[in-house]
Amino acid sequence: MQKTVQVPDKYLSQVTNKSQRVEEQVNRRSAKALDRMIRQEKKMKARLWKVDSVAAKNIFTRSIDSMGSLKAGLKNKVMGKLPLGSGAGGAYLDTLQNSLKFLNGADSKLGVSKDKLGRASQSVQDLQGKLQQADQIKAYIREHKQELKQQLSQYTGFTKDLQKYNKEAYYYGQQINEYKAVLKDKKKAEAKAMEMLKKVPAYNDFIKKNSQLASLFNLAGSSSAQSLEGLQTRSQVEQLVQQRLGNNPAAQQAVSQQMEQARSQFNELKSKFPDLDNAGDMPDFKPNEMKTKSFLQRLEFGGNIQFQKSSRYYPTTTDIAGQVAYKFHKNGSIGIGIAYKLGMGTGWDHIAFSHRGVGVRSFMDWKLKGTFYANGGFEQNYMSAFAQASDLKNWSGWQGSALLGISKKYKISGKMKGNIMLLYDFLAGRNVPATNALKLRMGYTF
Repeated sequence: MQKTVQVPDKYLSQVTNKSQRVEEQVNRRSAKALDRMIRQEKKMKARLWKVDSVAAKNIFTRSIDSMGSLKAGLKNKVMGKLPLGSGAGGAYLDTLQNSLKFLNGADSKLGVSKDKLGRASQSVQDLQGKLQQADQIKAYIREHKQELKQQLSQYTGFTKDLQKYNKEAYYYGQQINEYKAVLKDKKKAEAKAMEMLKKVPAYNDFIKKNSQLASLFNLAGSSSAQSLEGLQTRSQVEQLVQQRLGNNPAAQQAVSQQMEQARSQFNELKSKFPDLDNAGDMPDFKPNEMKTKSFLQRLEFGGNIQFQKSSRYYPTTTDIAGQVAYKFHKNGSIGIGIAYKLGMGTGWDHIAFSHRGVGVRSFMDWKLKGTFYANGGFEQNYMSAFAQASDLKNWSGWQGSALLGISKKYKISGKMKGNIMLLYDFLAGRNVPATNALKLRMGYTF
């Protein structure tokens, strides 16, 4: 008997909204990339025309028309299924589409609205078609830029133009990968729905028979052993290599060393460019990995806490700060923050909580090596108790700080979230009364 589950109604709404949003982003970025490349080719064509009009016509006219046709095609809805291994969105969309197909064929016990299910299925199909168009554009650009490089090799003055073309092609591919990665970020209702469906035996059986992997090996309706019959196993490949080389230990060692060297080089390239799915997309320049990040994706929210022991003039205080940083480079960020100063008394025998002031901060973080960063910034701190916000207008109560130091970031739950900072305040001695120059802060990034 089939186990009944209640699929959250919000699940279908989230799938629809996310698919439509990513589809619009992919469509807009594809059109923008084609526009830029068409303009770039028109400029190159005009320059080459002055030297060789026949070559200019032969090289650029057809390609400009082809990209114009690709751009015009973006206005149309394309129904299609992404090929296996097509990127970050391929496996996810395959599972999502099959989940919707299962729900469409399931009975009413799953509590699914047929209207919302139809809209969700249509939005996923539209997105798949749009991603398929993006893959076609990437494939065309990949081939065409190699053609341009060969065709323009006998002419001078096109090096910078080709570099701009290559950069646009690379960043376009990276941006599409960013959009695909967004799809895998499941919200609460979607994650809950998938968790529920995986508990249904009929769903798991349906996925096994209808996934891209099943289609590739023709697993539907047959046993995996029969369907995989004829494919070479690892042991068979090793046996074939041994037959070719014979029993010569030197030859086997030489091949082993070459394979190890090739594997090492491949892993190195893969670590530098993890999002590339084709060797033809390898950049011939040093990419800026932040270029494809949106403004919101570059923001990092966090906070830190700082304890300051009591002195002749001040009680023990705790600075509780919140901050937001903008990542302008993969190694660096700038940001602002605000701190609240909580007074805690003068010792264990005199604990008293009070409002001791506020602070505003600006800072910059730059990676030195590994998990060590240089950190510095300027701050203004209101060091007096206040009863209302209007008291902060008294500028004589504010003290400045110029901080510079080092921070160490560490992992929390497998992610680089925590940090500890040791800073030195170069203006501490100028403050009246003087404040402690050393600042120790412990922080967390969300």
